[in-house]
Amino acid sequence: MMDRTPKSSPPHAAEGRASSSERIPSFARRLLYLLRTMRPKQWTKNGFVLVGLIFDGKLLDLPLALNALLTVVFFCLVSSSVYILNDLVDIERDRHHPRKRLRPLASGLLSPAFAKGALAILAIAGTIGASTVGASVGLILAAYFVLNSAYCLYLKNLVIIDVMMIALFFVLRVVAGSVAVEVSAFSPWLYICVSLLALFIGFGKRRHEIVLLKESASGHRSSLGQYNLPFLDQIIGIVTTSGLISYTFYSFEAETALAGPARMMLTVPLIVFVVFRYLYLIQVEQRGGAPEDLLFADRPLLAAVVLWALSVVAVIYVE
Repeated sequence: MMDRTPKSSPPHAAEGRASSSERIPSFARRLLYLLRTMRPKQWTKNGFVLVGLIFDGKLLDLPLALNALLTVVFFCLVSSSVYILNDLVDIERDRHHPRKRLRPLASGLLSPAFAKGALAILAIAGTIGASTVGASVGLILAAYFVLNSAYCLYLKNLVIIDVMMIALFFVLRVVAGSVAVEVSAFSPWLYICVSLLALFIGFGKRRHEIVLLKESASGHRSSLGQYNLPFLDQIIGIVTTSGLISYTFYSFEAETALAGPARMMLTVPLIVFVVFRYLYLIQVEQRGGAPEDLLFADRPLLAAVVLWALSVVAVIYVE
């Protein structure tokens, strides 16, 4: 008579299924990996949206301040969608990078399908949300996403243009914030200062990548193979000089609702220290891979930036 009793699976088979199920991340864990991919540390860059609000003397206007803050939030959503897109495009290259290989997508902790769905939701929500602040703000944010997509897919591999695009993204933040608060006494010099600051940080980051990756730099990003340290040091010197001169000119002509030009010039020495300290960190200490990490890791730099921000607010808003 045939024994119809179902045979039990071997212990090792059951263990294999258990370990396999454990490897499938829970929804909460996937959200955590997604949050890491969204790069919350880099949301500090969206603080540039507030430049128009602060420097136009409208910081104490609550409705306009709310518009500016909402614009910051929507920029955080869209910029996070861009970071997800960047990691999806570079998933294979990142696996050969000493630091980026630990990112959730490159390490396999986050599935590309889940990341793509989050990308679409964040981009759409951020753009539609910005349109509630103003139609122009929504269009600027849409342009920001489209240009960033072109950057991730192609433009970041073009020498010099890659860093110039980064500068454009910073300027778009300032423009969106200025439109959101309807600036009336905003100096055009600030657009130049922001552009040069972004170029300064961008070329500094390229320098750090070449120092870190050495001969394998071009394998991570093709444009890195067209840079070298002497060229980057020279161009950083040009950008540094131009930036300091531009900020000095701005501070001399800075007419806002509440500040005269002579008082704004008091902030120039702090900017000089910030720039020189950053140069010291990237060229002497060979740091500068992630500017937001460098800012919070170096106490003198952070203290100088905070002191400069407080000085600007005091100059503009305290009679």
